[in-house]
Amino acid sequence: MLTVETLKAAYGAAQVLFDVSFAIGEGEVVTLLGRNGMGKTTTISTIMGLMPAAGGRISFAGANLGGWPPYRIAQAGLGLVPEGRQIFPTLTVEENLVATAASRFGPARWRLRDVYEMFPSLAERRRNMGNQLSGGEQQMLAIGRSLMTNPKLIILDEATEGLAPLIRNEIWTSLKKLKAEGLAILLVDKHIDALLKLADRHVVIEKGYVVWSGSSAVLSSDPTVRQRYLQV
Repeated sequence: MLTVETLKAAYGAAQVLFDVSFAIGEGEVVTLLGRNGMGKTTTISTIMGLMPAAGGRISFAGANLGGWPPYRIAQAGLGLVPEGRQIFPTLTVEENLVATAASRFGPARWRLRDVYEMFPSLAERRRNMGNQLSGGEQQMLAIGRSLMTNPKLIILDEATEGLAPLIRNEIWTSLKKLKAEGLAILLVDKHIDALLKLADRHVVIEKGYVVWSGSSAVLSSDPTVRQRYLQV
């Protein structure tokens, strides 16, 4: 579904991604792992057209996304839950959701009632402004907003960063439901044990290079990878 081949990216003269390659099949959950500042968010930004690629190829559902603007990439079926959530603070919960509603691939799977069913607390606070929500509620809203675009693949950057354990568990439960429905997911998060239970495969990035990739079973059985590339 999504193929990233020898992706390069740079901030001015400073190259930050070096031939990053990985793929996500239909219904797969794949993670990008690595310490802070290693290139995970840059990879996501480049996939979504928020940062220009300096080389390589990104294809989605058979289309080459090179040079596409972000809105067109989103219209192709890529949904983004960005780091920091970036919800609209002066719109209500419901307005945030309706603002992104779209269905380009047949009948809409995700409508308001579907998001409210997945996140009941959003239904209770549907008339509240975005800036009146807790951090956990804002993250649920960011996920719901992305789902309202009815994507083929959803990307979550720092899915549970800064959230209390109970809210984190609710996010993990929602992602398990999305996986069970067959939605492809690209996921960045620091909670490795939870990711091992959810994801099919993992891609580890170190200083802009892919240094390891493999299944949850292999990562679970190889503590040296975690010690070398993931522990602070």
